[in-house]
Amino acid sequence: MRHMRLAMVAMALAAPVLYAGTSTAQNYPTKPVRLVTSEIGGGTDYAARVVALGLSASLGQQAVVENRSTLAATLYASKAAADGYTLLVSGSSFSVVPLLEKTAYDPIKDFVHITLVARALHILVVHPSLPVKTVRDLIALAKTKPGQLNYAAGSIGSTPHLATELFKSMAGINLVRINYKGTGPAFNDLLAGQVQVMIPASGGAVPHIKSGRLRALAITGPQPSALFPGIPTVAASGLPGYEMVGMTGLVAPMGTPVTIVRRLNQDTVKLLAQEDAKQRFLSVGVEPSSNSPEEFTAMIKANMAMLGKVIKDAGIRNE
Repeated sequence: MRHMRLAMVAMALAAPVLYAGTSTAQNYPTKPVRLVTSEIGGGTDYAARVVALGLSASLGQQAVVENRSTLAATLYASKAAADGYTLLVSGSSFSVVPLLEKTAYDPIKDFVHITLVARALHILVVHPSLPVKTVRDLIALAKTKPGQLNYAAGSIGSTPHLATELFKSMAGINLVRINYKGTGPAFNDLLAGQVQVMIPASGGAVPHIKSGRLRALAITGPQPSALFPGIPTVAASGLPGYEMVGMTGLVAPMGTPVTIVRRLNQDTVKLLAQEDAKQRFLSVGVEPSSNSPEEFTAMIKANMAMLGKVIKDAGIRNE
């Protein structure tokens, strides 16, 4: 009897705590929500502002975008209270940087993944002087000239860099990497014919493709895109199974209550299905896309496994 009384007392003491946690999640949100992201002007910043606008309406509380450097934003969010009031709008570097160097955060263990927000397609382009018009042509030419063709890459570990290394690996060809400190200088040399191949984000490439200064061979997504009519996928035009897209997603500190995660997922998914939100993303050349927390976690894990192999096989590391 004594043990039973002690157990009942313990349950009674625990009940208010459990109830308080449940009540907090049910009443969420009662104050503004912060969406931490990278510097102003980048793709994740743009996505964060579209999401913040929608969440402000659906949550009934203001969603405020807070800009920090990419790494600082991620570290800050990883250590924030797991109460749903600090979220991170992350780009591809969120899961790539830990593959290149030791970081103070783990993209799987330190975060709960709410939903994918957008997918940024990249386009395989070549300088018009290169005598190729298809992916098959490029692969065939590269095999006859091993180490004689080069490609432009921005920062180490960027999507254009890893997309080209994946292409090289799957095609069994040797393209020489020419490093640049940014996309601008890389484009300048590509347009001048100093480098021959590049897989940049679609937004920066389209104007040069339309002007005829670059030739588009294929997009890197898994299926054709209405954004780029007439341009096939890499997978369908010579390299089956190839896929590489930049991912932007919404995540929260690990331990965030499931009810809050589900609420944020449902509200964001509904937002991304609205026509005005769709058009905001499509206008900058990215495709709005959403999924469940479980699907987003599986996507991040699969992407890390695939890119981890590319990085290891190519001997890539931050310099």
